[in-house]
This record gives sequence, C-alpha cells and structure tokens, in this order.
Amino acid sequence: MKQNFLIYGAYGYTGKLIAELAVKQGLKPILAGRDSQKTKDLADKLGLEWLAFDLSDTSALENALKNVKALLHCAGPFALTTPTVLNICLKTQTHYLDITGEIEVFEYVAHQHEKAKQAGITLLSGVGFDVVPSDCLASFLKNQLPDAINLELAFMGSGGVSRGTALTMARGLHKGGAIRENGKIKPVASAYEVKTIDYGVKKALSVCIPWGDVSTAYYSTQIPNIKVFMAQPKKMITWMKRSNYFSWLLGLGFVQKFFQNFINKKIIGPNETVRETGKSYLWGKVTNNTGQSVEARLTTPEGYKLTAITALMATQRLLSDNLPAGFLTPSMAFGADFILEVEGVERNLV
Repeated sequence: MKQNFLIYGAYGYTGKLIAELAVKQGLKPILAGRDSQKTKDLADKLGLEWLAFDLSDTSALENALKNVKALLHCAGPFALTTPTVLNICLKTQTHYLDITGEIEVFEYVAHQHEKAKQAGITLLSGVGFDVVPSDCLASFLKNQLPDAINLELAFMGSGGVSRGTALTMARGLHKGGAIRENGKIKPVASAYEVKTIDYGVKKALSVCIPWGDVSTAYYSTQIPNIKVFMAQPKKMITWMKRSNYFSWLLGLGFVQKFFQNFINKKIIGPNETVRETGKSYLWGKVTNNTGQSVEARLTTPEGYKLTAITALMATQRLLSDNLPAGFLTPSMAFGADFILEVEGVERNLV
C-alpha cells in the first residue's frame, strides 16, 4: 500500500525549507533530487529516506512514485520538468503538487484534468506563495461580488528571490507580459500597465507582470479579465519598458547562458532573518459591469517562509481529505479561507 509523500528538488532553496519544516512538524517525507551527494547530506541531517535520480531517468522516477501517495515537485524551471513528472504521476496514480508560478505550467496541468480524473489523482499546482495567497484573495473577492467581470491582483514583498526563481524569471524575460482578456490569455508588452497601489502599509508603484494568477484565478473564479501587478522601483519599471525594444535578444542562447551563469554565482535567496521578519502584502479588486467594485488586502509571512508552510498544509490536506480527482487550484481545493489557517495572516476589506 502506498504511504507518505516524496519531495523532488529537496536540496534546492525552497525544497530544503519545506523538508526542514516537514521534520519540525513530525512528518517523514522521502527526499529526492538529481545530485546524490546533496540529497544524501540533507537526508542524513534530517534523518529521512532519500533517492537520487535525474528526471530524464523515467524508470527511476516511476519506481520512486509507485511507493508514495503524492509528489511535491520543487524542481524548476517547471516548464521544463513538469510534463515528464506529471506523465509518470498519471501512470503510477500518484497525486501531484508543485510550487510553480509559471502561467504555461498551470495551463499545461489544467489541460491534464480529464486524464487525472481517469487516473483518480488530484493535480494541485501552485501550492506556495505562487499562488496560494493571491488565489485565496481572488476567490474571497469573487464571493463578495459574484457578478464580477474584472479582477486585479497585486503584491509587494521583501527579501529578494531564490536562485530557482531567478532562473525561471530569466528564462521568460524575452516573452514580455500576459493578461487575461475575455477569458483568453493575451500576450502583452513588458510593463504593459503601471499604477500606484495602496497596500495598506504604504502606496507603491506597481507594474503588470505575467504572474500565475492570470491562469489560475480564471479557474477559481471564472472572472474573464485578469491582471496582476507587482510593486517595483521606478528604475526597474523603466528597464522593463525599455526591454521591449530588445526582447528578441533576451531569448538568445548565449544571453540566456550569461543570465544562468550570473544567477548561479550571485543569487542565493533570502536569509533566515529576512524570512522570519519579512512580510508580504497583497491587494485585490473586483469590478462588475455596472462599475460596482470590492477591494481587499492580505498580509502574510515572507514569501519563501509562506511557501514552506502552505506547501506542507496542502500536501497534508490532500493526503487526508477526500479531494476530487482532476485539476484544482488551491482555493478550489480548500476554499478562500485556506490562507487564513496560516499564523500571522490578516485579511481586510478596504
């Protein structure tokens, strides 16, 4: 009989945070990753079982997933890794969770809905900061204004990004932005729209970005028009606008290689002090076709700390609750108040 769950990408920045928190909570996941020494070192430190294999070794992946109820996938860029992993999950009837924030990945996973139903497994993408808090906020707002046709979401964080997140961002630089319009995902220019948003603690210039909710919030709320904004310094927004003139260059192999080398050498991720003291601030607004609107704000722990917490919450709930098979967003699976189960989270109507 299948037991437990497996974390793949366990020694990465976020995977390690999740593994460490799991042990603190008395959980015993199996750790897995590509590098045997790094995986073993972490597993030995935490007193956990471990496996090492590359995702291209599908027989090893299949053997690993045969013996677990769920996979928590933490190895990005997910656009490159998810198709292989998800295919094996369907084959072995293993529930799938990940911490992606990539629109194309959410869309890919959503399109496996019928296959997942046939396999009797749940597909739960985006169980970290991308997109648990924003997805729950979107569903909360939809509940306040059921006939909403426009949704705007925004967030302001602190502490920087991990190496994996930076690599994913670099990989998508040449693609520009994305919004949802009349139910369809629409490519737009980078920094397509800029506005000042009141996050409660302060007002901040925020720029339209291709965040995961452009995909997921539509499934959660059925609202056809969606934009997501992120607070950014004016200099960064100016650079984003200018990048539209040379976006073709950003996708070239040698430029991507430069970004990868730089990120691998220079970026580590927020330190423990930042994770423990930092906060993230989210804002959302829905509007109906008569102009009536509702706004709300959400305050959460720092993004990576929150990711570890919500990823494990979602995994445990998936293993214990009788969730329907198929694709679900976090709020579809657990409701708009799921985020309020995290200590320190506050939600307020504006």
